[in-house]
Amino acid sequence: MLRPTIRSFNPLSKATVKTNVGTLDRSLRIGAGVVLIGLAVAGWIGPWGYLGIIPLLTGLLRVCPAYTLLGISSCPHATR
Repeated sequence: MLRPTIRSFNPLSKATVKTNVGTLDRSLRIGAGVVLIGLAVAGWIGPWGYLGIIPLLTGLLRVCPAYTLLGISSCPHATR
C-alpha cells in the first residue's frame, strides 16, 4: 500500500532575493527618499512627497521590483 509523503511547508526555505541595487544607486535612493519625506513633513510639497518611502525602502532593502521586471542590475554582484 502506498503512503502519501507529508512534507512541511516552509516558504523561506528556498526563497532567495537577489540584490539588484548597487552602492551608488542605493545612496541616491536613500537620499532622495529622505529628502522627499522631509519636504512633505515640512509642508514644502504636498502629500506626494510621502512617495519618497518607495526609493527609501528600495535603497534600504537593496531590491528594486522595477529593476527585476526589466532585467536591470546596478549591483556588481547581483547573485548575492
